[in-house]
Amino acid sequence: MNDAAPQTPQHDGSEGSDHTPPSRRSVLWTAGAAGAGIGLGALGTAGSASAAESAVTAAEAGAGAEAAAPKRHGRTMVGVPFERRSTVRVGIIGLGNRGCSMIDLFLAVPGVKVVAICDPVKSKTEAASAKVVKAGQPAPAVYTTGEDDYKNLCKRGDIDFVYVATPWDFHFDMAKTAMLNGKHVGVECPVALQLDQLWELVDLSERTRRHCMQLENCCYGKNEMRVLRMAHAGKFGDLLHGAGAYNHDLRGLMFDPDYYEGPWRRLWHTRLRGDLYPNHGFGPVANYMDLNRGDRAVSITSVGSPALGLAQYRAENMPPGDPSFKESYIESDRTISLVQTAKGRVIRLEHDVSTPHPYSRINSLGGTRGVFEDYPERIYLEPDHQDDEWGDFSKYAPEFDHWLWKEHANPPGGHGGMDYMMVYRTMQCMRLGLVPDFDVYDAATWTAPVPLSHLSIKAKGMPQQIPDFTRGEWKKSRPGMDSEKPKE
Repeated sequence: MNDAAPQTPQHDGSEGSDHTPPSRRSVLWTAGAAGAGIGLGALGTAGSASAAESAVTAAEAGAGAEAAAPKRHGRTMVGVPFERRSTVRVGIIGLGNRGCSMIDLFLAVPGVKVVAICDPVKSKTEAASAKVVKAGQPAPAVYTTGEDDYKNLCKRGDIDFVYVATPWDFHFDMAKTAMLNGKHVGVECPVALQLDQLWELVDLSERTRRHCMQLENCCYGKNEMRVLRMAHAGKFGDLLHGAGAYNHDLRGLMFDPDYYEGPWRRLWHTRLRGDLYPNHGFGPVANYMDLNRGDRAVSITSVGSPALGLAQYRAENMPPGDPSFKESYIESDRTISLVQTAKGRVIRLEHDVSTPHPYSRINSLGGTRGVFEDYPERIYLEPDHQDDEWGDFSKYAPEFDHWLWKEHANPPGGHGGMDYMMVYRTMQCMRLGLVPDFDVYDAATWTAPVPLSHLSIKAKGMPQQIPDFTRGEWKKSRPGMDSEKPKE
């Protein structure tokens, strides 16, 4: 999901309450990105050999070089619709804070059945199963035997869609397993951590004919969808620049052992220096500019500030002898990246979770006729506004609000309703046999800044090439999230 707004942590105090205590890795596995709405995770302990460190090594071995597309072994998934079905049968992997909250939204959408759930912590599967039964559906099949039981869930013949809400380092393997077993898959951010993994997901989607989607809920925000429709209607003129961010003070949460278990999220600050979480800001602006649908992201240049915030917070707030004092933080407190597109447009991305500031995704778009800026929302367009005075963005609601927000004025769920909109629309596309709003090429593009920003910072701001994951299909205009309301 996303971190549209901070939410109250959900503590069930159940870790270790089962007869067999979960392993450390199992606890991380369920850690989900609470409040942020993203099931992201971490690996190992600070300073240990880990998949994260392997990812960095692999990236440095050549990810930043000229990004030539590998040979295609399947057919493009551009414009490929889902198979029409009366009921979408869902399997959910990961029942931490994110997965536990999202199951409510799957159950709230008509025509959706939750048939299987998976988490190595038994108490979490019990709580989730109870929700399914309370919603009037049969008790789901439960997979809770070890860390690899998700593979058995993916082998089931009665699942159409696998939803992955586990820590980051598991996303790639789980998405891969789902597709190899004939399932469409939706993954919380980021979909993978390395460029070679992103390419493998693209290739697998093309070979298996299964969709692999980055479930970026910020794309379904009310403001984001209104700006999208205004941009496509020409209200901003020719588009020139945009900006998106994940600026969210997570210091207290990252040092709270009950919120980010493990503590998986904080440990990422000991491993990478770049933008750990670009999707929330990048996804909406990519939609405004029709990236992979007439334009594409070509390169990224990143710089980062010193890494001081977490160490300072630790010194002022953690007791002497706390295990966190063994950690050395290298992640820039603020990362700023500039993405250049094939049409010459510029997108600014920011990431900052370790210094004090109000929440902001920036969410800005500018063109030859004006600009929109969010947090707070404000707009200036010619000829509607004059004298350099910001205008009232709400006045554009009647004409430009997306049909999803007109049809669901008060959606359930967190993050202002965007979570529900994302689930509703994805399930609707599956039921009606429609092309999804975004695909594996978008997932790969929106996630590529994770390894590439790290490389650019290490290279003192040298541009890094962003691969053309579409292999040339980006040159063709095609629909995206600015959809027409379908007939049921």
